[in-house]
Amino acid sequence: MKGLSIRWSLVDAPEGVEEQLAAYVAETSHARFTGMAGLRFKTWRVRPGEWFEGLYLFATDEARAAFQEEFAAGAADAPGSRMVGAPPVLIEPWDVVAVAEGWEGFEATPRG
Repeated sequence: MKGLSIRWSLVDAPEGVEEQLAAYVAETSHARFTGMAGLRFKTWRVRPGEWFEGLYLFATDEARAAFQEEFAAGAADAPGSRMVGAPPVLIEPWDVVAVAEGWEGFEATPRG
């Protein structure tokens, strides 16, 4: 499995941007990625005042490469970039060694 991290710095972002990002994920982005071909899952992560990140896990190298190329081409105008006021500081591919599902199972939800 092939991972991709896309991270924005929130250090100089407008106050309240974390809530704006969370609302965008719940209202728009979650639906866009649910059922996306080639994607195993996406997780949105935030450390308030530090960073906001999309964490993707793709089924193949080709699916990751295609998404990464398309995203990178428009990264400066992506919704996250517009809300934060700057493009991502990191677009990083990586490999997954293993995935374990815990006893509590996996829950797909637009807001945690």
